[in-house]
Amino acid sequence: MRLLLSLLRPSYGQKLFLLATLPLLLAVAAISVLVANQSRQLAEREIRALESQLIEAKKAELKNYISIARTAFVNIYGRAAPDDDQAKLSVTQILSSMLYGQDGYFFVFDYEGTNLVSPRQTYLIGKNWRGLTDLNGTEITDPLIQIARSGGGYHSFDWTKPSTNETARMVTYAVGLQDWQWVVGTGVFIDDVLESVAAARADVEERVQRTSFYILVITVAALLLVFFSGFVITVRERRLADTKLKALTQRVFDAQEEERGRVARELHDGISQLLVGVRYALDSARRRVKSGDERGLQSLEKGIDHLSGAIQEVRRISRDLRPGVLDDLGLGPALKVLTDEYAARTGIEVDFQTVVFRNRLDQESKIALYRIAQEALTNVERHSGASKVTMDLRGHKSGATLRIADNGCGLPQDAPPSERGGLGLRNMQERVEQLEGTLRIFSSRTGTVIVAEVPLSHILPPESEGTDNSRKARA
Repeated sequence: MRLLLSLLRPSYGQKLFLLATLPLLLAVAAISVLVANQSRQLAEREIRALESQLIEAKKAELKNYISIARTAFVNIYGRAAPDDDQAKLSVTQILSSMLYGQDGYFFVFDYEGTNLVSPRQTYLIGKNWRGLTDLNGTEITDPLIQIARSGGGYHSFDWTKPSTNETARMVTYAVGLQDWQWVVGTGVFIDDVLESVAAARADVEERVQRTSFYILVITVAALLLVFFSGFVITVRERRLADTKLKALTQRVFDAQEEERGRVARELHDGISQLLVGVRYALDSARRRVKSGDERGLQSLEKGIDHLSGAIQEVRRISRDLRPGVLDDLGLGPALKVLTDEYAARTGIEVDFQTVVFRNRLDQESKIALYRIAQEALTNVERHSGASKVTMDLRGHKSGATLRIADNGCGLPQDAPPSERGGLGLRNMQERVEQLEGTLRIFSSRTGTVIVAEVPLSHILPPESEGTDNSRKARA
C-alpha cells in the first residue's frame, strides 16, 4: 500500500528522475528507429551495388562464351551461302557439343521461332516456340528474336535448370546470324547471386536487431546511472551543470549558425548566381533556336560553362566542409592544398613548410590541427589585413607543433582580454584542450602568431618496416 502511495505521490527526487528519463527514452527510441532505417537503407544500396556488379560479371562472362562460339564456327559461316544446309548442320553440331559447367549450353532459334539447338533440353528441338513465356508471364522467344535482329543483347527470364529441374532466374545473351536468320545465344543462371543477396539482407536485418538490442542495454544502463546519480548529485550541482550546458549549447548553436551563414553566403554569392546565369543562357539559347538564330549554340555553350563553374563551386564548398585529401594523404598534403587554394583565392602570400613525420598523427589530431589552420586563415582574411602568412608543421620528441604567423594588424589591444578572442579563437582553444595540448597566441601591431602543440600521446608509434616506408609521408 505504501509503495502504491509513493508511486502516486512521487518525491522531488523521483520527479527529477522522471524528468531525466522520459526525454532519454524518447530520444533513444527516435535514435533506434533512425539508426535502423539508415542502416537498412545504406545496406540496401550496398547490396544492390553488389548484385549489380555480380550480374555484370555474369553478363561479361556470357559475352566471352558467345565470342568463343563464334570463333568456333566463323570460318564455316563466313564461307557458306544462306541456303547451305551442310554448313548449317555443321554449325548446329558444333554448338550442340559446346557444353560448359553443369548447366551451360548454347541454343539456336531461327527467326520464325523454331528451335534448332538445345543440347540439355532436347525436347525443345524442332518445335516452334513463338509466344513462349515463363511462369511470371515474361516472354522468352519473341524478345530473343527481336534482340538478334537488332544485333545482340541481354534478356532475363525464369527457366528450368537442367541440373536440378527447378525453375531459376536466367540471364541470356543472344546475337543474330543475319545471313541464316538465326538466333545464337547462351545463358547463365543467377540463383547463386540471388541467394547471396538474400543472405546479405538477412545478415543486415540480424545486425540491425543486434544493434537495437545493444541500444536497449545501453539505455537501461544509462537509466540506472541516472537513478543512482540522483542520490549523489545535489540540486546545486545540477543547476551549475545546467548553466554550463546551456552556455555550451549556445556556443554550439552560434558555431552552427555561423557555419550555416557562411555556407548560405557561398551558395547565394557563388552557386546561385552561376545557376541564374545557366538559366538565362539556356532561355536565350531556346529562344534563338526557335527563331533560327545561329547564336543559339553560343548561348548554350555559355550555359554549359556556367554549369561547369557551379560544379567546381560545389566541389570547393564540399572540400571546405570535409577535405578528402586529409583522410587519403594526411595532414601535411591537406594543409598544402588548403594554403595553395587560399593563396589563389585571396591573393595573400602563404609560405607553408613541413617536415615528413616518421610517426603518424591520430585522426582526432589531424582534424583538430586542420580546423585550427582553417580558422586561422579565415581570421587573417577577415580581420588582419595581412599580405603574407607563414605556416609551419613539424613533429618532434614532445609531439607535434603547428605554427601560423601573419604580418597583419594583430588583435585589438584596447579590448578587454576576455573579448579579444572571438568564437573562432575559442573553438581553437577547445579543440586543443580536447587533445590535452596547448594553444598560445602572440599578437602585436605587427602581426599575430598562433602556436598549437599536440602531445606525444597523439602520435601513433611506428608501423612495421614494410608499411612504414609506404606511409611515412603521411602526417
